[in-house]
Amino acid sequence: MVDDIQNKESMKEAIDTLNQIVTSNSTPKTKKKSISDLILSLSSQEYSLSVRAANAISLLDDVTQDPNMPSYVRTQLWQAVSKLESIRE
Repeated sequence: MVDDIQNKESMKEAIDTLNQIVTSNSTPKTKKKSISDLILSLSSQEYSLSVRAANAISLLDDVTQDPNMPSYVRTQLWQAVSKLESIRE
């Protein structure tokens, strides 16, 4: 039960970080849509927390590889990835 609470808290923190990135004027418009879609999939109850986190990590890896992404936005993305990686089944 404690793990479930920790997982939900980590997911919430990751979603909050991603929401900050989407609302930032520094984030390229081409990536805002991808991150917004990712937030929706993380919020969905269709799959377990760990599956949603794993899918998000994979997609965020692609987003962080964009050379047009400012370094401080990339750092925030890595923070979200770190939170998602802490989610365990």
